[in-house]
Amino acid sequence: MDGFVLGPHEYLIPSTPEGGPWGAGRAGRDWSARAVDVPVHRLRGAEPDVVVLQRPAELELVTLLTGRIPGVDLPAVYLEHNTPPPGGGRHPLADHPSIPIVHVTHFNRLIWDCGTARTLVIEHGIRDPGERYTGDRREIGAVINEAVRRGRITGSDLLARFAGLAPVRLYGIGCEDAGLLGAEPGGDLPPDDLHTRLARRRVYLHPARWTSLGLSLLEAMQLGMPVVAVAATEVFRAVPPEAGAVSADVDELLAVASRLLDDPDEARRRGRVAREVALERYGLARFLADWDEVLTGVARFVA
Repeated sequence: MDGFVLGPHEYLIPSTPEGGPWGAGRAGRDWSARAVDVPVHRLRGAEPDVVVLQRPAELELVTLLTGRIPGVDLPAVYLEHNTPPPGGGRHPLADHPSIPIVHVTHFNRLIWDCGTARTLVIEHGIRDPGERYTGDRREIGAVINEAVRRGRITGSDLLARFAGLAPVRLYGIGCEDAGLLGAEPGGDLPPDDLHTRLARRRVYLHPARWTSLGLSLLEAMQLGMPVVAVAATEVFRAVPPEAGAVSADVDELLAVASRLLDDPDEARRRGRVAREVALERYGLARFLADWDEVLTGVARFVA
């Protein structure tokens, strides 16, 4: 969303006095002025050109709030952020005749069963945090929200093995429990602070086994950090071997991490490759152009 609202459109963000998951609005975020809070009771008169759905319940909610039916008299797309259950799953909008499903990775599009619904991929695009990498701390950085609760899905159990090489500094929601994983808490920080502190770590670790390619990985790459990543889901496409290491062999990842920890010059070289790749593949210009094409096409449709 941070990148999405930097496009050329006006973005109406539903808001309620109590906020919450259905009416948070901008919530004080540093977004473009084109992202406008709209009280939910005014949505009926707002007349949006297209609605972006992100949760199945929003189909009914949009009709309730606008008086229009998504995919019938209100053009709509469904943005699917997540991987399905391991092994695949039937998508909630599978077979929908008029609402295309936009996946954030090619892997997700492959694994979700969307039936006859139209599907497409718009890969992530993020604001460049700038090349901040110093790597002056011989530590490993990782960003995982709720790492203890999510366990093996996020590869949290692997942190202890890497902590045998160097301290693992864990950032994200719930990181105060990092000690249970053999790591050290780094804090749940605002983006700018996170980027500055993360970039001081020598190596970035991405241990997730089943993921929709979290933005923190791409941010670390754009910061100029070398990456050591488990070869699962979309990671092989995002991280070239020259940017660090991508493997399903944890021993191989440990060996490369050890080498990078002990060789700051090589770590810096690989980090530069990571940054170049992430800027080219996950930059805002491509991301916004892809979304403009989809939104323009969908907005022309009214059944």
